[in-house]
Amino acid sequence: MKVKNKQIRIGARHRQGFSLVELMIVLAILVLLAGLVLPRLLGQQNKADIKATQTQISNFKQALQNYAIDVRTYPDTETGLKALVTRPENEQQARKWDGSYIEEVPVDPWGNAYNYEFPPSQGSSDFPNIWSNGPDGESGTDDDIKNWTESSEGNSEDRPRSNGAGPRENNRDGKRNNAL
Repeated sequence: MKVKNKQIRIGARHRQGFSLVELMIVLAILVLLAGLVLPRLLGQQNKADIKATQTQISNFKQALQNYAIDVRTYPDTETGLKALVTRPENEQQARKWDGSYIEEVPVDPWGNAYNYEFPPSQGSSDFPNIWSNGPDGESGTDDDIKNWTESSEGNSEDRPRSNGAGPRENNRDGKRNNAL
């Protein structure tokens, strides 16, 4: 009779936990699921960061227009976007300044300062160039988000865009192009 009790105890002890194989299978399933879900979530974050940057550039544009109405000019490149929160040193401009036009000059979602240039070297308007260096943090690369667009004919628009994220253009026949 004692032998049967030992066999029962051994069997009960064996069933109390999971085997190493079972744990490895569960772990493999979790890794597989994470591999499927995480890239999608990260892609959504990148889209959200680009959209937030485009919105901030639009906010800068509105604030700069208000600044130009009051001061009669845009800030120069050296002064940059700081002119929207700090009274100009030029006494004549300081008298006309009715700011602050924004609470603070934020950084882009990747932690970099926005770039500003006036007079503009890009685009076809007299509006200042404003851009973010984008996710890579380097200016002049394809992922820059800017308030002008470039086309093969040199025409530009003053709307914030990330390259490839804008609306499709029409061809000469008035039909939509699928590729930019």
